[in-house]
Amino acid sequence: MIHVIATITVAPEAKEKFVELFKRNIPTVQAEEGCIAYGLTKDVDSGLPIQVGPREDVVTVVERWESLDHLNAHLAAPHMTAYHEATEGMVSGVSLQVLEPV
Repeated sequence: MIHVIATITVAPEAKEKFVELFKRNIPTVQAEEGCIAYGLTKDVDSGLPIQVGPREDVVTVVERWESLDHLNAHLAAPHMTAYHEATEGMVSGVSLQVLEPV
């Protein structure tokens, strides 16, 4: 199993539309072979001094996949190409971490 943390910086004026488009794609991704979990999150102002943020222009995707092969198939899926085309110009940065349990 692998975990994926994708941190996406979204243009403030496009955030609402970006979230709408992302959420529309979630059921299709969750139906993919090998998808264990896939969801969109935002920062919470916890008041904890160690926390960075909250970052108003950032959303974070938290994913779990059965394998790296499943993740790669997800990234190449037609619905992901369509999602990237639909959100073009809304995203100003993406950071990706792919992790495995130890």
